[in-house]
Amino acid sequence: MNTNEFEHKVVSLSPRLYPMVVRLLGNHDQAKDAVQDVMLKLWNKRKQLSNHPNINGFVFLTAKNYCLDLLKKSRPSVSSIDSSLSFFTDSSVQQPMEYEELKTAIRSILKSLPAQQAEVLVMRDLDGLEFNEIAELMNLKVEHVRVLLSRARRQVAKQLQTTFSYG
Repeated sequence: MNTNEFEHKVVSLSPRLYPMVVRLLGNHDQAKDAVQDVMLKLWNKRKQLSNHPNINGFVFLTAKNYCLDLLKKSRPSVSSIDSSLSFFTDSSVQQPMEYEELKTAIRSILKSLPAQQAEVLVMRDLDGLEFNEIAELMNLKVEHVRVLLSRARRQVAKQLQTTFSYG
């Protein structure tokens, strides 16, 4: 794999990797460093990477494993959900208190979901990963990922409706 191919197929995934890495590490500066380290690791393995059948999945899996290794070494106490929710600033929300209330509700709903459902929901809706990438990261079939996401979204919608229905 030459430089142009590497930039096109691997480095172009950096903006999509970053939200996942921030969510896992809970720190923006550490996430930037981690994405760079992952890119360097992949660059050193570019010859083997060119023959891989699913480069996107491999890149995301490499990043996830790298983050998990970092977490094992440092054990931070930052909530990954909080850092994921910090990406969203909705200009249509007039009052900051309303936004904080919504964030708190979503945080508690995500914590109440089964672990796989919450992880799939965050990876798909917050990190923007594709179904096949999530399936590879979690060692699941794409159909199972779709089912988990559907159930998680349904549960979130139901709990949000219950929380914010004033009638």
